[in-house]
Amino acid sequence: MKWLPMIAALLLALPAAAEVRVRDVSGREVPIADSSRIVSVAGALTEIVHALGAGGRLVGVDTTSLHPEALVRDLPKVGYQRALSAEGLLSLRPSLVLASEEAGPPAVLEHLAGAGVTVLRLSSQAGAALVPARVRSVGLALGLESEAERLARRIEDDLAGLSGRLSRIAARPKVLFLLAVGQGAPMVAGRDTAADAMIVLAGGRNTVTGYAGYKPLSPEVVVAAAPDVILTTAQGLALIGGKEALLAQPAFAATPAGRQGRVIALDALYLLGFGPRVAEAAGTVAAALHPDMAAR
Repeated sequence: MKWLPMIAALLLALPAAAEVRVRDVSGREVPIADSSRIVSVAGALTEIVHALGAGGRLVGVDTTSLHPEALVRDLPKVGYQRALSAEGLLSLRPSLVLASEEAGPPAVLEHLAGAGVTVLRLSSQAGAALVPARVRSVGLALGLESEAERLARRIEDDLAGLSGRLSRIAARPKVLFLLAVGQGAPMVAGRDTAADAMIVLAGGRNTVTGYAGYKPLSPEVVVAAAPDVILTTAQGLALIGGKEALLAQPAFAATPAGRQGRVIALDALYLLGFGPRVAEAAGTVAAALHPDMAAR
């Protein structure tokens, strides 16, 4: 065992990980010295960590982190991103908490910072240009800048390729996005939503533009919107009772989408997460909106 002191001396001689500074959602530069134990509080951020090859650093995730299932299945859960507990987070001894701007309550994040945990909050806004920017920010925080640059450029190239294919298609079908959660009335997406951004990326037109955000479903709105396609999440469609139950409602049955049975339902995180799979998701929606696109 005479070599043990020599190894210990060599380890002590290694330079400490260089501190980096990453700009957060507020514009503040957050110093990050240790990203060895990560808690990710946003499904899209969890996907980015995995895509960068750093999934092994995750010690906990929130309940919106559902992909990849093999990675997140056995990780400790810290609850819903807007209802976090400081005690639960601290019990995992994270060196870095990656969170979206929706994470909270604020008092919990302040408690973490006061306990010496680095918290990096990044924008959760939807948009094609924002995904590569998030990838680069996470890559910088994790000391994986070259990996992040490769991933960001691939996303940009894939989105540019999709945009090029869609530019040869003149038709822009009218799409109504329906969000069903829990037992309440479904919501319809207006402007400035992830659904609106995805519809545009996929070469459609959001047929509801009179308001921003989400509003409860109104049969009058559905009939007036006259969508060619109804877009929703697979989880939401299951809550409604499936495609047949949705189209059996008079308001939907009276629309062009209802008469043609055009309903697209995809996994919520895949469709609305705007993570590293954004180009793939937009391509999936585009193919459903424009069945002849592959032939062009």
